Amino acid sequence: MTRPEVVLVGVDGSAASLHALDWAAAYARRTGWGLHVVCSYSLPSFTAASLDGGYAALDDSAIQEGAKAVLAEAQARVAGAGVPVTATVASGDAAGVLVEQSREHALAVVGTRGKGGFTERLLGTVSSALPAHAHCPTVVVPYRGSGSGASTDPDRRDGDVVHEVRRIVVGVDGSPSAEVALKHAVAQSQVWGAELVAVAGVPLAGGAGVLAWLPSQIDHEQVLADVKAGLDVTVDRFEAENPGITIKRHVLDGSGAELLTEFSTGADLIVVGSRGRGGFRGLLLGSTSQAVLHHSACPVLVVTRKCDEELREDAEPAA
Repeated sequence: MTRPEVVLVGVDGSAASLHALDWAAAYARRTGWGLHVVCSYSLPSFTAASLDGGYAALDDSAIQEGAKAVLAEAQARVAGAGVPVTATVASGDAAGVLVEQSREHALAVVGTRGKGGFTERLLGTVSSALPAHAHCPTVVVPYRGSGSGASTDPDRRDGDVVHEVRRIVVGVDGSPSAEVALKHAVAQSQVWGAELVAVAGVPLAGGAGVLAWLPSQIDHEQVLADVKAGLDVTVDRFEAENPGITIKRHVLDGSGAELLTEFSTGADLIVVGSRGRGGFRGLLLGSTSQAVLHHSACPVLVVTRKCDEELREDAEPAA
């Protein structure tokens, strides 16, 4: 059974989450999909331990009403987007709520402040946990401005920021995860009518990992040629499978994370893959996807192999 064509987006009233909401609304408008807005709330973790026997149990009605107000603001903000909008107030941890709801959606969107520095190394709980555990691809939208967001154009919000994707960059390193990323990058290119660029890095400086194509004990120029040949084989196959799609290619010195972060300053969407193995080792994404999420100047689409497999299984007709 095919999943509903609905974009899931979490809001909490912050400028970062409203910025992500604008991006999600623009995507829904572009694709003709619906938009489902979620605001979750939970009691502070210290409450139970701090209450004495003489105090009445904490009434969560005020917190719930605050969440409803946030949701009402979000709905009003996208009212003119021209897409079907539904909304839910949910009780529970925001990351857990969105991960669970991602089972029933085709795309999830979340915002992050993206200020950099020590306090942002792990992003926020939601913007790091959701891409790692979501059951659908996740877009993390960085917020780096303070525009008014007063425009009535549903594709234009936050001052001069335009939520339109004209250039997509995808990291490709010969791994199965990268092939999944390239597949979804092609789909996004078709959605937006955007230019698509595949980038492969050659981390010859050491310590940055080894590409699947990287031969051992060979000179620098030969390494670049070998990686380019591997990239060409993969990209040529995707072009053949998707008539009308032209994918530009770049093979450069440097790690994938460094290159994708650099490319993000001139792109509108970065696409990265991750193994998504689950369990303790899967609590965080791989080093490349983490680094890109931390430092990208534009939205990042993260797709794990796990969520890609689930999407394919859901799309298969019932026996």
